[in-house]
Amino acid sequence: MNKNSNMSIFLKGLLLENPVFVLILGTCPTLATSTTVIGALGMGLAATAVLICSNAVISLLRKVIPDSVRIPCYIVIIAGFVTIVQMIIHAYLPELYDLLGVYLALITVNCIILGRAEMFAGKNSVGKSALDGAGMGLGFTLALLCMATVREVLGAGSFAGIEIPFLSRFKIEYLTKAPGGFMVYGILIAVVYKLTHGKAPKKKEFSCAGCPSAGFCNAACENTPVKEEN
Repeated sequence: MNKNSNMSIFLKGLLLENPVFVLILGTCPTLATSTTVIGALGMGLAATAVLICSNAVISLLRKVIPDSVRIPCYIVIIAGFVTIVQMIIHAYLPELYDLLGVYLALITVNCIILGRAEMFAGKNSVGKSALDGAGMGLGFTLALLCMATVREVLGAGSFAGIEIPFLSRFKIEYLTKAPGGFMVYGILIAVVYKLTHGKAPKKKEFSCAGCPSAGFCNAACENTPVKEEN
C-alpha cells in the first residue's frame, strides 16, 4: 500500500474530515459526554476501538455480505464489538461505566461508525479500513476532549476531576448544561472551519451567460414597455 495514501487516510479524520466538527456526526454523545474530561476520553477510546474492529471485519466480509442486507449486517457486527467493549469497561472500569451510562451502549447506533462502514469499510481493503477507523476515532476523541476541556475547566473549575483553585471560584456553570454545550460546540465548529478553509469564500457573480433561457428573457425585457415617470 502507498504510504502517502495510508497517511492521508489516517490524518483526514483529525481535522479536514473531523467527524464531529466538519462532518457534524455523533452530536448526541458529543454533547452528553463532554461535560468531563474523563467521560470524554472514555467515550472517545471506546468508540475508537469499535470503529477499528468493525471497519476491519466489515471490510473483510464486504464481498460475502449481500448488498440487500448490508446495513443490518453492519449493525450486528458493530453491536457485537460494542457489547465486548461494554463488558470490558464494566469489569475493569466500573466508575467509567457508570459515568457513561446508556451512551456506551448507544455507540451501536452512532452515525460515525455506521457511516464509515457504509462509505469506506464496505469499499476498501482491511488495512485501509482499519486506518480509517483509527483516524476517525482519534478525531472523535480529540473533538470530545476539546469540548470537555472548555466545559469542565470553565464550567466546573476543574480538569479531569482535579479542582483548579482560582477557576473554582469563578466557574460558569452554564457551560456544563445543554445550552452551554451547544454554544461551545458551535464556537469550535467555527474555529475548525476557519482553520480548514481560511478566508471566507468569495461571492460568485451571476450572469445570464450559459443559461438556456437567456434569449427568451432578453427578448421579453426588450419588448417590455418602459413606464414614464410623472
